[in-house]
Amino acid sequence: GGAPGLERGRPGAASRGPGSSCPLPTGAEEPGMEAEAQELPLGCGGGGGSPAAGRSPEGEERQELPQASVSNGGDEDSGRELVELKVIWNKNKYDVKFCLDSTGAELKQKIHSLTGLPPAMQKVMFKGLLPEEKTLREIKVTNGAKIMVVGSTINDVLAVNTPKEAAQQEVKAEENKKEPLCRQKQHRKVLDKGKPDDVMPSVKGVQERLPTVPLSGMYNKSGGKVRLTFKLEQDQLWIGTKERTEKLPMGSIKNVVSEPIEGHEDYHMMAFQLGPTEASYYWVYWVPTQYVDAIKDTVLGKWQYF
Repeated sequence: GGAPGLERGRPGAASRGPGSSCPLPTGAEEPGMEAEAQELPLGCGGGGGSPAAGRSPEGEERQELPQASVSNGGDEDSGRELVELKVIWNKNKYDVKFCLDSTGAELKQKIHSLTGLPPAMQKVMFKGLLPEEKTLREIKVTNGAKIMVVGSTINDVLAVNTPKEAAQQEVKAEENKKEPLCRQKQHRKVLDKGKPDDVMPSVKGVQERLPTVPLSGMYNKSGGKVRLTFKLEQDQLWIGTKERTEKLPMGSIKNVVSEPIEGHEDYHMMAFQLGPTEASYYWVYWVPTQYVDAIKDTVLGKWQYF
């Protein structure tokens, strides 16, 4: 019953379509075979390109088998077994069929073709870091296994040109515009204690050089008493509390910010940035306004007051 179909695939057999008088050229079915070969998952070999023109009909039957195993996932193809994987990267999921006897390095190449993420920038996880030299069979990957991929493409890296901290500070700056610092909860709990009795007197509308004595009578953010001593000959700022004195090189202080205290504009709240982020701000409350500019210029290295 199936003879006509077999004849059609045999090279040189006459076409039986109406009105056709010439035999099919040798290898006429090759493009179709190539298409089938290309549908094999990466890393599965797929033979050496298209089947030879003179192959027997049985050869053609075998050539179609991989197609069936691709769609069913996991049948044997000349000893090459496929496994279905779920590759998860950057909130994207990819269903992939891959050869169990392929290595981790080959899987990375496949992931590259799916995600655009170069193998060198991939961290592939399956029960720990996926070894590149071992096959999926050796590390006991099974059907439905989840493969987690961590990494950023070069474009992603370039897009994140603004450092994260700078971006966070911009957000904070926006928030601060909406609400004065002295109204924020963390500062309110100190300011609500009121002005300290022994705070240094303030002089409005005047900028003075730093006094030769420590600035004292101020609060820190825990509400404890704090004094500031400017050791110019050592290029240090000493922040002293009842418990201890921190001796900070001026150059280690990244920034100084200040804002008048609402209702007491002749005093400021001031922060010294001791580390890379705003979390490292050391807050001092009730700084007399006449010293604010001198403190900023001294700490940040502008010496026009001296």
